[in-house]
Formats: sequence, C-alpha cells, structure tokens
Amino acid sequence: MIRRTILEWETIRYGAASDEIPAHAADCIATVATASPLAGRDGGGVLEHGRNRLRARGVVGVIAAEGCALEILPKIDFPGEDGAEMTGRIRHRLVHMLAVALDLKIDAGQMTALDWQRETLLEILIRLFSEKLVDAVRRGMPRRYVEHADDLPVLRGRLDVTRQFTTLAAEPSRLACRYDALTADIALNRIMKAAVARLARIARTADNQRRLHELDFAYADIAAVPISALRWDEVVLDRTNSRWRELLNLARLLLGERFQTTSAGANSGFSLLFEMNTLFEEYVARMLKRALADTSLRVVSQGGRLYCLETDNRRGLFQTRPDILLRRGEEVVQIIDTKWKRIAARVDDPKQGVSQGDVYQMMAYGQLYKCDRLTLLYPHHAAMNRDDGVYTAHWVAGSVRRLETATIDISRSEMLRERLRAIACSELTD
Repeated sequence: MIRRTILEWETIRYGAASDEIPAHAADCIATVATASPLAGRDGGGVLEHGRNRLRARGVVGVIAAEGCALEILPKIDFPGEDGAEMTGRIRHRLVHMLAVALDLKIDAGQMTALDWQRETLLEILIRLFSEKLVDAVRRGMPRRYVEHADDLPVLRGRLDVTRQFTTLAAEPSRLACRYDALTADIALNRIMKAAVARLARIARTADNQRRLHELDFAYADIAAVPISALRWDEVVLDRTNSRWRELLNLARLLLGERFQTTSAGANSGFSLLFEMNTLFEEYVARMLKRALADTSLRVVSQGGRLYCLETDNRRGLFQTRPDILLRRGEEVVQIIDTKWKRIAARVDDPKQGVSQGDVYQMMAYGQLYKCDRLTLLYPHHAAMNRDDGVYTAHWVAGSVRRLETATIDISRSEMLRERLRAIACSELTD
C-alpha cells in the first residue's frame, strides 16, 4: 500500500523516494480527486495534477485509490516539532476541530489510545466510529413501532375496511390488517449499516477490519439501503435514543453529508475531504458560543441574511450571510468573518496580506447591520512572533467603525475559549 502525507498547498513530486509518489499512483489519486464536487468545474479544486508533481489546495482529508492513498493535512504550526511527531499533532487538532463542529464527545482515554503518528486521519475516524458503534450496539439497538399492512388469517391490530371489502371481497378467509410492530429495521439502523458496509471496504488496519466485521454480523437483519436512498429525514432522536446522536453525526461525516464529499466509482476510489474554510468557521463559532455562554452576548452563525440591494418593488438582491454575528439583544455589536489563510507577518506590509475584497465585504456588513466593530479572524502561525489576539485595527474612512484583524492559535488547546473571548470582548482604544 502506497501511503503519502502532505500539507495543504504543498507539492509532492513523482518518484520512488519516501517523500515522492509513483506516477501511476498519482494518476489514480488525481482521478478520484477530480470526481469530487469540491474539485469545481475545472477539476482542480482539490489537487493540481501537474506533469511531474501533485499540488494540494485548500482542501484536507484522505484520497484513496487502488493500492494507494494520499492524506492532506492542514497547515498548523507546532514550533519545535517536525516529522511524524508534528504530523500526529496536526491529526489530533484536526480531529478535535471536527469533534467540536459535530458535537462529538471523545473522552481523554480514547484520544490517548489513538495512534496519531502512524494511523491516517481516515483510519482514526473509522476507529472512533467503530468503537463507539460497538459499545452502543452492545447496549442494544434502537427500535421503534412501525405500521404494517398484511393479509392474515386472524385479525391483528385493526381492520382495513376499504381493502377488506374491495381487494379481499372474494377471499373471506383473509383479513386486511393494519398493526404496529416493534422493529429494529428503522432509518437510524439502516444508516449505521450503510456506514459499516462503506467503511469495511476501505479500512486497512486489522483492528478496524475486525470491529467492522463484527458490526456487519450484528446488522445482518437490517435492510441494506444504497447510500443515496437513505432516509435521513425519517430519523427520530428522543430521550430513549439520544445517545445515538454522536454516531449519527459521525455517520453523516463518513457518508458525505457534512463538510466533505465522498466519491467512489466502481469501488475504484474513495475520498474523505473537508473544506478548511468551512470547518474553521464552524469550529470558531461553536467555541465562541461556549466562551460567551455566561455573558450578555449571543453568537449567531451564518445569520443576518440582509440584502445588499432592493428592486423597485422591494425585492431583495444579493443576500448577505456573515460568518458570525455577536448580538446584545437586537443590536449587532461585532461581526466576525473567519478566513482560513495566513495573514502576512512582515512589518513593512501595511495590508498584512488582507485582500481588498475582504475589506469591501466587511465595510458592506458594517453598513447593513449598523455595526461599528468588524473583525477578520485568521489562524495564527509561528512566523508572527507574537501571541494570538487582535493584531491590527484601523478606522473605516469617514465613520466611527473600526476594522480589525485578529488571529487565533488553534495549535494551543490551553485556554482557547478565554483567548477567543478576549478577541470578542476586547475594547480598543485609539
């Protein structure tokens, strides 16, 4: 099995060395990547397929083809670390971000037991899912009463009068019955079975394969439904089965329902891909909600939805959806837009790499939402040679609004909520 790991926006050349990838494997991986909707119209949104190299873009995850796999990890700095140790730390932080975004509770013991330096992101997620599912199945599968219709020799439930006196009018020995029966063959269990079947085809470690084989046997009596036909809308979570919420979220992730897209054609390939812009935004929003839970500020993610323009008949055009609004009552006191890209650290660059389009967008937000505090939030990196937090602040010309740039160091797990809270609650002075 050819397995390579690179960081987003990095390149890997074709060749037989440990830091290269054979050309035939690169071709197979690029074909799978092109099939993903994240690849865009030109097919290069995930990987740039060059004549002598592959180059990753702003999408992370795992792309697997026959006999080979490419893992793409986000650029997260861990000063003083490199090689397998740094790779393991990055995987750990990425799984943490996914856990926060998906409301997953992964206990410290389970996180410690994972082999962060040797297992790929895909194998780690499969292990988390399969271990949680084995534990849940041992405590009992969820069951619900489902209505059945059947023609029986004796009455069960209630009589279907219409069918009895039409279809069965000439067959009085059969009764058209409608009744409720307790069954495990429900939408939730069909989703779990589909996830087990999909993962069993792509898992590579012996432990993952063993657990998935056990689970496949446990779900033998559940109907097999194609992934495209799964009825997510029929899943009902209540107090009797709320412990399955995390597993449902993980199944959504692994079956392509959130953040990423899985693609497979004739069993020739599989991808588990995440847009870091989307994941970073969701992660920051959820961590801010936790950080500000005891304050008067309310965090609204992808809210607002005001229009930039109106037609003569007052129909709105160009709807806005700021990443994060901080509200106090009905007032918007701060707008935060997250950007998964590195802000420049050069002191001789007055713009710090902030794009003109981002500035214009924030000025429009300030005007529409009557907000005087606008923040562009970026991931922190080691080249900045300072702690994370508010980095620069400028007046918006001709107004009392301030546009700030800030960074948050997601490599540091300690006091992350407090550092985000400081960015949200800081009062700037001239």
